[in-house]
Amino acid sequence: MFYQGNYLTGDIMKITIIYDNTAIRDDLETDWGFAALIENNQRKLLFDTGANGKILLNNMAKLEIDPQDIDEVFISHHHYDHTGGLSSFLNQNNDVIVYAPPSFRGVKNVKELQYIEEATDLGAGFYSTGELKKIEQSLAIKTEKGLVVIAGCSHQGVTQILDASKQFGELYALIGGLHGFSQYDVLKSLDIVCPTHCTQHIKEIKKKYPAKYVQGGAGKIFEIK
Repeated sequence: MFYQGNYLTGDIMKITIIYDNTAIRDDLETDWGFAALIENNQRKLLFDTGANGKILLNNMAKLEIDPQDIDEVFISHHHYDHTGGLSSFLNQNNDVIVYAPPSFRGVKNVKELQYIEEATDLGAGFYSTGELKKIEQSLAIKTEKGLVVIAGCSHQGVTQILDASKQFGELYALIGGLHGFSQYDVLKSLDIVCPTHCTQHIKEIKKKYPAKYVQGGAGKIFEIK
């Protein structure tokens, strides 16, 4: 399925963190890895798949997310903590488009596989930064408030991710793993910062930007118009 057109005014984008090192609900399992569901413009896109397929699917069930309802899978990079649950997910639903960086190989039995090397318009206000530094791609989604950028681990650098995303519009939010990122000034222009998964300096980000900081964790839900 390919989505045409721009972001639809009045639509609300919903992001649900499915898989993370922490959880905001006691019934959800935690593990080293990341996955999130993005719902917008009548499409459902799974961003990364965590490290363990059983945990991914169990958390999806507890969050009342049906794998059969998902149309697309976006893989940020090839590391196991972002791809380990993919085969289990595809066993439930292989009628999907998978957007993968060229460095991630071995995806089989899917409706369509697209390797994303350069910045790409995925339709309806969804964009890939492309595989920056041949390491990792990030996702940018257009909303009325600006772009929401979702990162897997930010191996290529947060500054590079945000700079690459700016070509699609004004920045609004950053959600995802930021690893050892400490160039905090580049977050000034953002309204929301939600550091998850591998981020090493969460306390420092929260202290410097208490009004922007939002706690992540499995079960966290964002609704952005």
